[in-house]
Amino acid sequence: MLPDDIRKTIAGLGMNLTPDMMAATQKLVASHHAQPPADHRISRDLQYGPHDRHRADIFASPGTDGAPVLVYVHGGGFVMGDKRSEGTPFYDNVGHFAAASGMVGVTMTYRLAPADPWPAGAEDLAMIVAWLQDNIAAYGGDPDKIFLMGQSAGAVHVASYLAHRRFHGGGGPGIAGALMLSCIYDVEKADANQFHRAYYGEDRTQYREASTTEGLIATDVPFFATVSEFDIPDFQKQAADFVANYCSARGTYPRMHYLSGHNHLSPALTLGSDIDTLGRQLRAFVTAFC
Repeated sequence: MLPDDIRKTIAGLGMNLTPDMMAATQKLVASHHAQPPADHRISRDLQYGPHDRHRADIFASPGTDGAPVLVYVHGGGFVMGDKRSEGTPFYDNVGHFAAASGMVGVTMTYRLAPADPWPAGAEDLAMIVAWLQDNIAAYGGDPDKIFLMGQSAGAVHVASYLAHRRFHGGGGPGIAGALMLSCIYDVEKADANQFHRAYYGEDRTQYREASTTEGLIATDVPFFATVSEFDIPDFQKQAADFVANYCSARGTYPRMHYLSGHNHLSPALTLGSDIDTLGRQLRAFVTAFC
């Protein structure tokens, strides 16, 4: 649970992703991050593909070898965002959290809409998975223990990669697990706002093909999903519908975690901070499937 004062402050910011809400959430959480460990090794802007946004940063503690690999895919409504925001702890905080937890952390950028629409995100994840399989051992990671974690649009890209087998290589998806923080699963039922249309296009008849519900229900790859108490209402509806569909098809409840006191942005922002409520569950998930 978040402290009561933090929960009240986040609740007061509302659920809508206005510039003021996003800035206030980042300012609040940034004040709870300490300086990261000075001994973490960071390799910046490694090129995993041909595009100038095919870049990744890798974080590891000294002596790390054969460790699980946690790959963070940022959000940004499909049209914006980056792996690092200068002057803030974000999203280096995810890489440092992974390194401090005995993992190798990877933060990445990917191509953006409208220049690169669906399925660019899933294609980029296929590229980084292949690159990590070939290269991550040199940074202390185990290529057989890759976990993809995305938030918002990043979560959608993770879900798309996992759910659609056409993006997998001959050896399957090549990951040990997936984590999706606030995700859209049914593209047809989602709020078709300007960001949604920039990525998926104007032709709604094509949206079913891009949806991930059926593929996620069918996959045997372990996954972990979250929805927040003060999340965007459309994301809350999507989580509820996904749980209902999963339970109907498989007769069990999926690993869908309700994050009390959090909003759409705060779970990833708080990782590694003194108000982190997600990290323990994340570590337990990774440990269970390594």
